[in-house]
Amino acid sequence: MAQAVEEWYKQMPVITRSYLTAAVVTTIGCSLDIISPYHLYLNPKLVVKQYQFWRLITNFLYFRKMDLDFLFHMFFLARYCKLLEENSFRGRTADFFYMLLFGATVLTGIVLVGGMIPYLSESFAKIIFLSNSLTFMMVYVWSKQNPFIHMSFLGLFTFTAAYLPWVLLGFSVLVGASAWVDLLGMIAGHAYYFLEDVYPRMTGRRPLKTPSFIKALFADDPVVVARPANVRFAPPQAEELHQD
Repeated sequence: MAQAVEEWYKQMPVITRSYLTAAVVTTIGCSLDIISPYHLYLNPKLVVKQYQFWRLITNFLYFRKMDLDFLFHMFFLARYCKLLEENSFRGRTADFFYMLLFGATVLTGIVLVGGMIPYLSESFAKIIFLSNSLTFMMVYVWSKQNPFIHMSFLGLFTFTAAYLPWVLLGFSVLVGASAWVDLLGMIAGHAYYFLEDVYPRMTGRRPLKTPSFIKALFADDPVVVARPANVRFAPPQAEELHQD
């Protein structure tokens, strides 16, 4: 059993493995009182006035107390982060890291701006950890890129992946969790999906091109598609197939 878990862990792509490890270590450290959550949560005043810039990162690593909700989010983090990195972003580790960086920036910006809006500031002031929102963003992006995959929710009903974020949002409301956290993840995910997939098809321009200095941090192996051994020549062009 231990060996199987070790193999599963080692087979994870680098970003998924790093994020999952940091999240588990941070959450366990807080549960054992080794780390104080008060040193991790997002506090704009402490970031600006006391230069505690680490809070911009650590608030994405703490998943509250060790309970069923923690296991629930660890499952989604491990599953959908891995699926994205291995499939949609295969051979593009830098682009995947940039997606997470974009999502974290959007989520932080929403909370900061929302905290200054009357009648909404009180609700946004309660959002001091954005780890669940970032995980939900990954779920949303994956569902948009794989909309026709059939899924089942607890064996009760089936649906396509396009509706997965809404099913999870409804489940969060049923169990009494805050819907704001999931909604923020959906907003950040849709912003990325629109700018990365929809807008380029509409205009031919890609506004979320990964900066070169981020690409320099990752040495991606080229993705090679093997040619079947029994195929020696390229198939004839369509024009040739219609010739008499």
